[in-house]
Amino acid sequence: MKFLHLLLLASLLLTGCATTSTPDASAPADSSPAAAAHQPLYPTGPLRPITAGSTRAQAVAGIDAPADLWDRIRRGFAMPDLDSELVADREQWYANRPDYMQRMTERSRKYLFHIVEELERRGMPTELALLPYIESAFNPQAVSSAKAAGMWQFMPATGTYFDLKQNAFRDDRRDVLASTRAALDYLQKLHGMFGDWHLALAAYNWGEGSVARAIAKNEKLGLGTSYPELSMPAETRMYVPKLQAVKNIVAEPERFGAELPLILNHPYFQSVEITRDIDVALVASLAGIREEDFRALNPSLHRPVILAAGMPRILLPWDNAQVFRRNLQAYSEGQYASWTVWTVPSNMTAAAAAQRAGMSEADLRQLNGIPPRMMIKAGSALMVPRAATTRQDVSSHLADNGQIAFTPEIVTRRTSVRAAKRGETVAAIARRYKVSAADVADWNDVKVGSRFKAGEAVTMYLPVRLTATSLARTSPRQPVAAAPRGKVAATKARAPIARTATASARPAAKARVR
Repeated sequence: MKFLHLLLLASLLLTGCATTSTPDASAPADSSPAAAAHQPLYPTGPLRPITAGSTRAQAVAGIDAPADLWDRIRRGFAMPDLDSELVADREQWYANRPDYMQRMTERSRKYLFHIVEELERRGMPTELALLPYIESAFNPQAVSSAKAAGMWQFMPATGTYFDLKQNAFRDDRRDVLASTRAALDYLQKLHGMFGDWHLALAAYNWGEGSVARAIAKNEKLGLGTSYPELSMPAETRMYVPKLQAVKNIVAEPERFGAELPLILNHPYFQSVEITRDIDVALVASLAGIREEDFRALNPSLHRPVILAAGMPRILLPWDNAQVFRRNLQAYSEGQYASWTVWTVPSNMTAAAAAQRAGMSEADLRQLNGIPPRMMIKAGSALMVPRAATTRQDVSSHLADNGQIAFTPEIVTRRTSVRAAKRGETVAAIARRYKVSAADVADWNDVKVGSRFKAGEAVTMYLPVRLTATSLARTSPRQPVAAAPRGKVAATKARAPIARTATASARPAAKARVR
C-alpha cells in the first residue's frame, strides 16, 4: 500500500510540472521586468501581414566574361563624354584613315592588356588605356620634338620625378611596365589636384601649373572652369576631343566603318627574372623569338646586353617565357654576356679608348653613340667587350647611373688679331689662320669679300692649342706660321660650331671659352 501511495504522489507531481510549463494563450501577458526583457523588438514596429507589391525593371550587371579586350575596355568606360564639333572633326579624321587606325591598334595588342589590368586594379576609367593612341600611336620608341619619349611621352625631367631611369644603358620612359606605372601615378595625382578627368588630361598634356593658372584666371573673371571653358593652346584644346573620338570608335566601330583587330582578353607577355648579365641576342635565341620582337617588349634597352643589376626582369611573349626558362637552365655553352662596362679614367679620344678596350674605333663609336670630333670625358661608362675570364657582373650603381659625357676634341677661344697690311681681305686672314672665310666674315659681321685696314682688330675663334702661338705673332711684322695639317682639318671641322655659338656669345669674350 505504501508503494502504491508513493507512485500516485509522483504521478501527480509530474502532471503539475507539465501543466505549469505551458503558457495559456488566453492568460494575460506577464508584466514582470524579467518577462519584458525577453520580448522581441522590431525596428519598424510589430510585424504586419505581407501585401501585394509592384516591381520595376532595372539594369542587371552581366556576369559573363568579356568577349575580348575591347569588350572589357567598353565595360570600364567611366569618364563623362565630351560632345563638341572638335570631337566630330576628330572622329571623321580617324574614320578616314583606316590604315592608320589598323596600324595603331595592331601595335597596341602587345601592351593593352597590361594597361587595362593596371587601370582596373587602381579603379581608374578604362578610357585612359586609349591615351597612348593619342600620345604616341602606341609606339614605345616615339620621340617628340620636345624630347618626350615612349608610349606615354614623358619629358626627361618628369620621367626623373617619377623615378624613370635614363642612363647610358636604358631609358625607362620607354619601358612598358615602368612607364605605365609612372603615367597612371601622374594621372591619379592630376585627378586628385583638379577633381576632373578632362582637366587632369589637359594638365598631362599642358602641365599642371598651366591648367591651374588658366582656372585661376577664369575664376577671377567670373567664368566657368570646365575643360571647354578654359583658354589653352590648340594642342591641348584638341587633346581630349582626340581621346573622345577614339573612345567613340572603340565603343561603336560599326558606326564609323572601323574594324578593330581581335585582341584576346589574355596577357600578351610574362615577366621573367634574370640574375646574370646576358646578351639580348642570347635571350632571343633561348626564348625562340626574333630579336626585334624581344626589343618590342623591352624597348627601354639602349645596348646589346641586359645588365641584371639594373633590369632584373624582362618581358617575353606568354608562350615563350617558359621556353626561355627551360633553355636558360640547360644552357652551358659559355658566358651569358659578351659585353661589360668600363669607366673611363681620364679624358681621352675615341681612338685611345678603343685601343684600351681592344676594339676598333668605328665599333666603339657605333656601340656607345660617340659623335665625331668629340673626346670622352673622365667617368663616362662605356660598353666594351667582356673578357672570357671576367666573372663579375656590372654593379647596380653603375647599371642605374652610368652616363657618357663628351667634350670637343679642340677647344676654341675668342681672341683678337690684327690685319697684317692695308686692305688685307677676309679670305687672306682666313688662309693665315686655317679657318674658313665664311667664319671670319660671320665673326666680324662683314661680307666674305670685305677688306680690313692695316692694324685693324679682327675677331677670331681659334683652337686653344694654337692660341699661344697666334697671340705671340699677331703683329704685321710677325706673320703666323702655318698650322700642322692635322690641326687644319680639325679647325675647319669646328667652324660650324663656332659660327652657331657666335650669334649669341659674340659680345662676351669669356662666354666663348669651351
